[in-house]
Amino acid sequence: MILKAQRGRGNKIHLLLDDEYVITTDIDFWAENYIVDGSEIDDDEWHELVLKINYKKAFNKCADLLSRRDHSVKELRDKLLRTVDEISADKAINKFIELGYLDDEKFAISLSNHLFNNKNYSKNHVRQELYKRGIDKEIINEIIDNDETNQIDSIIRVINKSYLNKLKLEGGKDKVIAALIRKGFIYSDIKTAFYRIENEEYV
Repeated sequence: MILKAQRGRGNKIHLLLDDEYVITTDIDFWAENYIVDGSEIDDDEWHELVLKINYKKAFNKCADLLSRRDHSVKELRDKLLRTVDEISADKAINKFIELGYLDDEKFAISLSNHLFNNKNYSKNHVRQELYKRGIDKEIINEIIDNDETNQIDSIIRVINKSYLNKLKLEGGKDKVIAALIRKGFIYSDIKTAFYRIENEEYV
């Protein structure tokens, strides 16, 4: 096979095998792994080059995504697999774990604190959000078990923020209770929250 390189827009380099486009990399990678234009390359050499290209693509994508916000390993891997192969994705992820930029336990603690304290989520809802992001069950259970958030206070804040107008409607209280149950709050806490609201026993 004959390998050729063509400049693309910006810093892109397009690679062609036997005059057919195959893959794109960047000028920095090509400078580090330069092969004379028109060189003959065998299947093993080409496969190794493609793995290097995809690994750099995965590494750069990891860096970009993590610079925007923290991710769980599952979230990051799912996004990487849209554009690179599993081997490159996992290699890049393992590198960022090794560097300390990717840590499911730290991510789960940070996210749960945000959901409990800023979003007023129920424990069940937080559990679902962590599970959805691929967090290990042991980590989830430890976070939920150690959480000291007052669920009744959270319910009151949710009602005051989102449901006061609905309470004025006919049958509104029952609808609000149903909505809170769907959010994962337990009925006894909801009942106590309504008692405190109706008796103005809250701040």
